[in-house]
Amino acid sequence: MQHLLTTRNVFVGGLLLRIGMLFFGLWQDTHMTVKYTDIDYSVFTDAARYVWDGQSPYQRSTYRYTPLLAWLLTPNIWLHPTFGKWLFVFCDCVVGALIIRILKTRGTSDQKAASYAALWLLNPQVATISTRGSAESVVCAAVMASLYAFQQHSLAVASALFGLSVHLKIYPIIYALPLLVALDSVSYGGASVSQTRLINIHRVKFFVFSASVFLLLSALMYAIYGQEFVQETYLYHVTRKDHRHNYSMWYLPIYLEFQSKSSVFMGLMSFLPQAMSVSTIGLAFGKDVYFAAFAQTFAFVTYNKVCTSQYFMWYICFLPVIWPYNTQKLLFKGAILLAIWLGTQALYLQQAYRLEFLGENTFSHLWLAGLAIFVSNNWILQQIVKSQQIKPLFVAK
Repeated sequence: MQHLLTTRNVFVGGLLLRIGMLFFGLWQDTHMTVKYTDIDYSVFTDAARYVWDGQSPYQRSTYRYTPLLAWLLTPNIWLHPTFGKWLFVFCDCVVGALIIRILKTRGTSDQKAASYAALWLLNPQVATISTRGSAESVVCAAVMASLYAFQQHSLAVASALFGLSVHLKIYPIIYALPLLVALDSVSYGGASVSQTRLINIHRVKFFVFSASVFLLLSALMYAIYGQEFVQETYLYHVTRKDHRHNYSMWYLPIYLEFQSKSSVFMGLMSFLPQAMSVSTIGLAFGKDVYFAAFAQTFAFVTYNKVCTSQYFMWYICFLPVIWPYNTQKLLFKGAILLAIWLGTQALYLQQAYRLEFLGENTFSHLWLAGLAIFVSNNWILQQIVKSQQIKPLFVAK
């Protein structure tokens, strides 16, 4: 059976899995009361319709994304309503192909690369999120392409892709810190230790190229849509308050104070531990950009004031490329960590089901389940960090 474990077979299997789930979703949407398609996909499609009609995508309430996404999805209107899902599946597979490429260029055998790539390509949670119509795979593809280009020393291309990533969704800005750490004069530039400079040409180029792409795209969107673009795409997420239950431990305190000014203060205060943990990780593990990005994102999502299952894709895409350098066995200790990660989510979803479908008051239980997710995720991250062997992205010649 081992001869069947190849990167090609895993890639094809991942593609077939997504195609099958996509068609099943179409059947479920037609024949069942509970729909397969995520509500976000309806939001994207409505925004695309407004754009196609020459109007602002922000006329669709709850559209909090760059207009570029709505532009990309206009074929939903003039071609076929499922175009966006096929696009997301394509981006999902692009991430899988990049994972395989990254693993192989770092010396991983085809068979081992296949087993690690399966963590993304054959992951039913990842496939479900994309085929239901979530756009997270678009951002993941841009981020992974950017980091792979950095690995290949294509600084201009990598920086441009990084600027695009941050425009698509603001959270990848956290990767700027480990990238700046990695782009030093010695390991990246090949200079001697005595020639080390805090500000070097590589860091300047990274800043100029990435900032130029981000500002150019943002200026274009601002020129067309004005302050509404800035408010809905970026500023909204700073002061965001979400009264709907989610995995975050901040949910219930914000919900209870939702109508008061203290809820805004509480939301802003949640940034402090998040910013501290993300910055510390970026500085500490910056030489190993892939691992730093994984650990940063894991902490970012864990500490975020809003957390949904779509956010998990932000760090799952890094897992296959960092796990080969982890001393924990994938099928033993790794399975225990996975069981805890999934188990706390199952505990939360049980309480959510009782609230939404049975009408029971489980708000406090939901908060306790969210707290369990927070504590367990911190422990899981600590276990991964403790057993990780740092693999610098660039090695001094």
